Amino acid sequence: MKLSRQFTVFGSAIFCVVVFSLYLMLDHLQLDHSKNPSNNGQLSILQEKIDHLERLLAENNEIISNIRDSIINLSKSVKDGRGGLEAGNQSRATMPGAVLTPPLVLPVQPEDCQFAARSYSKSAEGVQMLEVYDLLAFDNPDGGVWKQGFDITYEGHEWDQEPLQVFVVPHSHNDPGWLKTFDDYYRDQTQHILNNMVVKLHEDVRRKMLWSEISYFSKWWENIDVQKRDAVRSLIERGQLEIATGGWVMPDEANAHYFGIIDQLLEGHQWLEKNLGVKPRSGWAVDPFGHSPTMAYLLKRAGLSNMLIQRVHYSVKKHFAAQKTLEFFWRQNWDPDSSTDILCHMMPFYSYDIPHTCGPDPKICCQFDFKRLPGGRISCPWRVPPQAITDDNVQERALMLLDQYRKKSQLFRTKVVLAPLGDDFRYTEASEWDQQFQNYQKLFDYMNSHPELHVQARFGTISDFFAALRVTADVDPLTSSSPLLPVVSGDFFTYADRDDHYWSGYFTSRPFYKRLDRLLESYLRAAEILYSFALSSLKKHDRLNDFPSVENYKLLTEARRNMGLFQHHDAIAGTGKDWVVIDYGTRLFHSILNLKHIMVNSAHWLVLKNKGEYSHQPSVPFLQMVTIGSKRNTLNAIVLKCVPVCLRVLVVYNPTEQERLTVVTVYVNTPQVRVQTAAGHAVTAQVSAVWEEPTQASSEAYQRLQSKEGGVKQEVRLAFVWYGTTSNRDKSGAYLFLPDGEAKEYSPKRPPVIRVTRGAIFSEVTTVFEHVTHSLRLNNIQGVEGQSVEISNTVDIRGEFNREIAMRITSDLNSSDRFFTDLNGYQIQPRRMMAKLPLQANFYPMTTTSYIQDEHLRLTLLTAQSLGVASLKNGQLEVIMDRRLMQDDNRGLGQGVQDNKITANTFRLLLERRSSSDAREQVRPSSFPSLLSHISSMFLNHPVIPMAVGLSYGHLHTAPYRPLRSSLPCDIHLVNLRTIQAGEGPGPSEEAALILHRRGFDCTFASRNTGLLCATTWGKVSAINHYFICELFSLSPSSLKICLLTVMLSFSLFLSISSICISLSICYLSIISVFYCSCPIEQQA
Repeated sequence: MKLSRQFTVFGSAIFCVVVFSLYLMLDHLQLDHSKNPSNNGQLSILQEKIDHLERLLAENNEIISNIRDSIINLSKSVKDGRGGLEAGNQSRATMPGAVLTPPLVLPVQPEDCQFAARSYSKSAEGVQMLEVYDLLAFDNPDGGVWKQGFDITYEGHEWDQEPLQVFVVPHSHNDPGWLKTFDDYYRDQTQHILNNMVVKLHEDVRRKMLWSEISYFSKWWENIDVQKRDAVRSLIERGQLEIATGGWVMPDEANAHYFGIIDQLLEGHQWLEKNLGVKPRSGWAVDPFGHSPTMAYLLKRAGLSNMLIQRVHYSVKKHFAAQKTLEFFWRQNWDPDSSTDILCHMMPFYSYDIPHTCGPDPKICCQFDFKRLPGGRISCPWRVPPQAITDDNVQERALMLLDQYRKKSQLFRTKVVLAPLGDDFRYTEASEWDQQFQNYQKLFDYMNSHPELHVQARFGTISDFFAALRVTADVDPLTSSSPLLPVVSGDFFTYADRDDHYWSGYFTSRPFYKRLDRLLESYLRAAEILYSFALSSLKKHDRLNDFPSVENYKLLTEARRNMGLFQHHDAIAGTGKDWVVIDYGTRLFHSILNLKHIMVNSAHWLVLKNKGEYSHQPSVPFLQMVTIGSKRNTLNAIVLKCVPVCLRVLVVYNPTEQERLTVVTVYVNTPQVRVQTAAGHAVTAQVSAVWEEPTQASSEAYQRLQSKEGGVKQEVRLAFVWYGTTSNRDKSGAYLFLPDGEAKEYSPKRPPVIRVTRGAIFSEVTTVFEHVTHSLRLNNIQGVEGQSVEISNTVDIRGEFNREIAMRITSDLNSSDRFFTDLNGYQIQPRRMMAKLPLQANFYPMTTTSYIQDEHLRLTLLTAQSLGVASLKNGQLEVIMDRRLMQDDNRGLGQGVQDNKITANTFRLLLERRSSSDAREQVRPSSFPSLLSHISSMFLNHPVIPMAVGLSYGHLHTAPYRPLRSSLPCDIHLVNLRTIQAGEGPGPSEEAALILHRRGFDCTFASRNTGLLCATTWGKVSAINHYFICELFSLSPSSLKICLLTVMLSFSLFLSISSICISLSICYLSIISVFYCSCPIEQQA
């Protein structure tokens, strides 16, 4: 009680100081007014000061209210025997298992709303993609030799004052899996490309080469000797070899979550830094099927200055070429200035192969692909073969090629031309290196030796090209602005390469593996954080040698790389051969199992109450994560088997930075159980049947859930529909969605089986159709998960022929033609349903979120897997859940999609009332989720992870583990806490990478009864949390290496490295709670 009285006195003192300060301010204003009673000019100043004083009064009232609440909470903490250290300023610090009560009104600071509330203003030279889509007719007239463009002419004297600069960039695009597996491609092709590269580039210092996929490069590096490694380093130092982008793969930009994009980028960049000392300067993305501004932002924040993109809708390319905006600064929709700008080059023609890169006429450009010389294995489809360059034909051939370069330059605002020279898996044989480099060098020598041609042509890297472009365009190195180049905002989806062939099918193709990827991402993040905390704690207790740190780090590295490999644009896209997809899936599944071992090992140390009793026994693990089996489709559920006089300890790991009220599902072999917290408090539980068949309950297991009180019911109108494929020659396949018209209602052959479950924790309706088992669940809890409807669809269309099944949600919202989808789980892109486009063009990627809204309501669909989504009619959202297609769509795969699996899709449906709306939002190019939507999506994608203490360890005592004492602010998300690899060897270093995301959010929603247990505090956290995390990691302002990569997403707040290291209190709240499951004695018989 003494400490409680101290808090009361302290709060009262602050109150008095605030009141006295306000009195002095008011008195000062009155004195100023009395000195100048007749001065009218002073009256307006006085009025302004009074207005300012009123604002100060309001703010201080809020401060006093917060102080009062804090004193009450701290007093309660003292009464509970917990002391004041556990109370932070974001939320009530509670002991695990104690009942949490969300505040009635969500505390949101007005300053935290300013980002989303900013007015939109486009620069004079700005190009907004939403406006471009409105402008274009999306027709496809014959453009002549450039079929999708127009005729290009020039006078001939344009380069008299400033010569044309041509950079020919040799490259080889190596897919880490597509028609062959990653290992097969490496064995058959990639290793030979890289081996030849070392030899052939050393033969002539004028030769250059571009490489991007670090997954292949690292595998090759491990198999070459020291001499060859030194040769590679010398090529990089001389600028002959450039590593572009530096990611583990060239990622898909539609389905990949920003966690996966960052992680594969970080894995590649760390490998480069460790082995080559290289930091990439330019991005290279020639093959992803559409491009996202998220990628542009991440590259910018990773230190890159330039980037190149290729696969953009042919009508957009034509428009950009006509306006000479193919080179631009790519700016984020939500950025009011140039802080996110990155210089971008859009390739103007159909493809990145040689026939479509030297100029507008592929028939001529193909004649300068010297791999196609007569007698080779490939030829030009235009039936005019290349000619080897000799003294007799060099003039004629050089002028022909120069004509293409000049025509291409007419599409740009500078006299610097890029001409990539490569294709998929090019330069495998030494002969191709000789054919390309020797013949092109003869052409360059002729051009450069004739001043009257006004051209300088050479081999170059992509950064060589951008360096020349920046000089010619007069780019300011400080502001990244140019008087010549425009600013473009928006995304480049949905991609079409010709006619009505829209690549919206791959948004959903192979959904089973898209779901598996998201599960691996969740497990990887959870394991990274637990491992980092365990490593730090073990070092402090001088027990690191007793822990399998190196073995676990190897597994962690393998999981990072397997997940990184799956971000490849033919992996997560679902566009590989069947056996390649199986190879990806095997890697993902094995990594999930390995990550479970890492979490079990790390949590073992962290929850053990007496650290002296720690002993790593791999054959008999202390904690277990045993799944019940694939039939029940529950990778996150575990089995607790009770025997007579049974007491089982259940450890629940919350991998998010927020305290949460959630439902935990555990399978037990008896319904006669009770659950209590580590402190002995009873936990509300519900026992439900586990259904093995639609109408048969399991006799071996029961479903057990735990939660708190409270709940919300919401109604939805939901239906399933079928899409077929067109009867035309070109049909839907892995890439393309070419439907046979509007969707048809799903009509099952047999009446469905309907099961209704009601209980204290949740109520659920399950409808079993022939192709879908559909469940709607309402959680009766006060937390975030009680605010939305959980939708689970288990889809099985393995017996169908050319069909795609979709879920359609219909509401009464007046959304008109406007809806919203997320890009990579990072930002929201407004969309419009365009009647001038075919149906398939109105589908877009949905990584985590899609919503519709009107003046009063917003209906948000949150997803735990990437899928394609559309809003084809007013008030509707429609999601493609699976596709079964019997034919190839002629994009190179050579097969349909017939390897369907029984796939579980999980969603949450959230209906929110808007407190206000703004007419300007109809033209604003950005939008933001609510805080409730942000947290709901995070909880959906990062569920709690239960673990059971082994039966043989019942004598050891466990204790909850809390690395922080309270939740972070609602708008701060810890993306990852990633232990860095040691400089030598495969083990961990003493460094970690902290990646933070401060979310932008929409404040125009009701803040009452949200279920959130956090607040917003200008991005600040309590000094108590700051102190605790710094003590945990022994951080000081000089320990800068903890901050190798910092990503502040969707928010105009950028912190320096030093300030992040000091303020590592903006970090992570992990709660490992302990529960006891026991069988009553009277039931033991």
